[in-house]
Amino acid sequence: MAEPQPIKGSKKLLNAWAFYDWANSVYTLTIASSIFPIYYAALFSSKDDPVFAFGFEMKQTVLISIVTAFTFLMVAVSSPILSGIADYVGNKKTFMKFFCYVGGVGCVGLYWFSLEHIHLSLLFYLMGLIGYWGSLVFYNSYLPDIAFEEQQDRISAKGFSLGYIGSVILLLINLAMVMKPEWFGFDIGTTEVEHNMAKIEAMKVSFVTVGLWWMVFSQYTFYVLPKGVSAGHKVTKDLLLDGFRELRSVWKQLKLNLRLRRYLRAFFVFSMAVQTIMLMAVYFGEKEISWATESEKTTGLIISILVIQLVAVLGAVITSRASDKFGNIHTLIVVNFIWLCLCFYAYFMKSPMQFYIAAGLVGLVMGGVQALARSTYSKFLPETDDTTSYFSFYDVAEKIGIVIGMVIFALVDQVSTMRYAILFLFLFFLFGIILLFKVPTKKASQN
Repeated sequence: MAEPQPIKGSKKLLNAWAFYDWANSVYTLTIASSIFPIYYAALFSSKDDPVFAFGFEMKQTVLISIVTAFTFLMVAVSSPILSGIADYVGNKKTFMKFFCYVGGVGCVGLYWFSLEHIHLSLLFYLMGLIGYWGSLVFYNSYLPDIAFEEQQDRISAKGFSLGYIGSVILLLINLAMVMKPEWFGFDIGTTEVEHNMAKIEAMKVSFVTVGLWWMVFSQYTFYVLPKGVSAGHKVTKDLLLDGFRELRSVWKQLKLNLRLRRYLRAFFVFSMAVQTIMLMAVYFGEKEISWATESEKTTGLIISILVIQLVAVLGAVITSRASDKFGNIHTLIVVNFIWLCLCFYAYFMKSPMQFYIAAGLVGLVMGGVQALARSTYSKFLPETDDTTSYFSFYDVAEKIGIVIGMVIFALVDQVSTMRYAILFLFLFFLFGIILLFKVPTKKASQN
């Protein structure tokens, strides 16, 4: 006899859903935010050396920005198709699993990342990004299915908090591997060059640990989560376009839902800046901060990321409490104002201590804006069983915003510096705040 599925709102179901953040957040911390940017910079003899790829010569950071933007464009185009199929056949968990494993394999493949095989290397980098963000399309769409409205802020924040804690644990292990490779059996040799090579090897192994952590710990989530809302249909050829038809249907529904429409406009604007900063923060620290030595830079960058993650746990909880007291929209306005100020601060900072201060402030608002943006959207949704389509629309808006943000960042970086690229992003936060002020706070005002 089959084991009964846990009911909506149950502790077991909520915890299993939130635990996926524990599994996949190691990707954003180790690969996207800390060790991979340091490893990537170590492949070049100088931070000013250009990189050659796809027939072009460009800055090192510009290549990463462009590849990241292209990846998000792929996710934005493909997710409506996949989410439409998942919703129709009622098996969104299968698609979530697929992207999880694609991302995990991509992380393992980064072990072989090199400038000599730059295009194959970038493919593994692309797989990690696609896997992470593709799985989030289906992960986020589960939220209104597994939690009641009054539970969604708390469980969303709990998911991010679990993600920060789990990813910090693995990063501490990876940090020990990089700083003390001899403790883990790496041959450090007798010269400084050999010791640096051992550190690089430890970084490569850390990518493998991320992939394995992600795939192994996600199994509990996959075991408990239900397949989907309405199973039993078969996939047909016409179904490939149903995802876009559903997006069009959601777009039409937005015309009748003033609150949700205005919130999405604001989210689209401020999210592109938030995600761009989070994706490029360590590259900025590596290039623009005056570190005394290479060893100090490696340690300092990783410590700053740890600060961000630890403070982000507190930030997510504080933001959740603030939203209970002051409302989601008012809280988001304050959080976006802090982000706006951070853009100006980043333009002027040069010393490691200034970078650490910025890391603490980023951590305070990073967890809060992510958790609250997701739960606010979920709470603003109309009564419907078709949550996948609405969250597909949400994710497509987020991904297109990131594409625009990363391309703008890359263009400004290529013609000037990363400092001006960061400063330029304050405009997005400013417009986001203005748009948030226009969002009705009462449900009765939505139509």
